[in-house]
Amino acid sequence: MVTFLCISLLSCHNYKKTPAGKNDAPAINHSIWNELLAENVDSVGIVNYEGFIQKQSRLEEYLDLLSHHPPSPQWSEAEKLAYWINAYNAFTVKVIIDNYRPRSIRDLNTIPGVATIWHKEFFTIGGEPASLDQIEHSILRREFDEPRIHFAINCASKSCPVLRNEAYTPQKLESQLTSQAQRFLREPLRNQITAEEVKLSPIFSWFKEDFIRHSTLIEYLNQYAPIQIQDDANISYLDYDWSLNDQP
Repeated sequence: MVTFLCISLLSCHNYKKTPAGKNDAPAINHSIWNELLAENVDSVGIVNYEGFIQKQSRLEEYLDLLSHHPPSPQWSEAEKLAYWINAYNAFTVKVIIDNYRPRSIRDLNTIPGVATIWHKEFFTIGGEPASLDQIEHSILRREFDEPRIHFAINCASKSCPVLRNEAYTPQKLESQLTSQAQRFLREPLRNQITAEEVKLSPIFSWFKEDFIRHSTLIEYLNQYAPIQIQDDANISYLDYDWSLNDQP
């Protein structure tokens, strides 16, 4: 996740078609990613990147699956959304372990000709170069009317919503997204909420337009907050800790 809001021209409709006879292929299975997350992410979201390094061949197997099987029009909305959330998170893990151990993902921004690490096209989807920025801004935010994606994608940082220790799947997606939203709002490191005052993650400022598309910000928060917030509550924003999420 990144505050730089440049929207690239890539959309999920622009990827090259899969090989002949595979355009109608069913949605992929995320069991490899589920296995890796269960082994290397604890209950509070601390990531064992060294564990991912030890299982790098398994991770690359999953990333290869993602690269060669992009969503097709025949996939359901939930299948597409689960694919893109998992892809963002899995390729984020890849960029961290490929450069392990940075103090922060932002330490990887010193790339000639690239604005940030989020803009580096270090993988392919359907034969086309792709970046984390493209997945987040040109696909997840543009193609889906679903603000809860901001609680599901993980930027490898302490203040980011935690990396869930299971893969997102079409069958469980609705409950997973709701669970992530509720968890994010009740964690005092990320949000501090009382009825009269809310100190929010900057995510709610950076992407405010996504959260107020169908309601006020407080109305949106009250769908998932641990207590009901008053309409006239004071709103401020916390600092964001970009330290790597591999320690408490």
